[in-house]
Amino acid sequence: MKLKIKRFNKSLPLPEYKTDRAAALDLYARVDTIIPSREVGYVPLNIAIELPLDHWALVAARSSLHKKGLMMANGIGVGDEDYCGDNDEYKAILLNFSDKEIMVKKGERLAQLIVLPRERVEIEEVEELGNKDRGGVGSTGF
Repeated sequence: MKLKIKRFNKSLPLPEYKTDRAAALDLYARVDTIIPSREVGYVPLNIAIELPLDHWALVAARSSLHKKGLMMANGIGVGDEDYCGDNDEYKAILLNFSDKEIMVKKGERLAQLIVLPRERVEIEEVEELGNKDRGGVGSTGF
């Protein structure tokens, strides 16, 4: 499977798997970005992509992102197959949850990209599902 990638700044590395068994490609900040305390910032990730047919992209935080006082404001990013224009640069939407401004430096690894197959579901509306209730969110304990 091939993923076509356009880099906006060729001095930064292409996204890459950091180990042989890694599930996701690391993505890099294209520019220095200051994110004020308790605010959201948009950090360009230096790529536009053309996904393989019937695939989508999941953008998630790297597991160390929270150590900087940042988290993905939107939880995860979903890149649709048709988000593939020359200027459709992927961005990390980051919430600074700390009490100080945070500088994201150009070339810093912030997010990771996973390419997954896409299968559309057929919707069938019903009045009842006919299954036993589990008791709600968190019903099996924490």
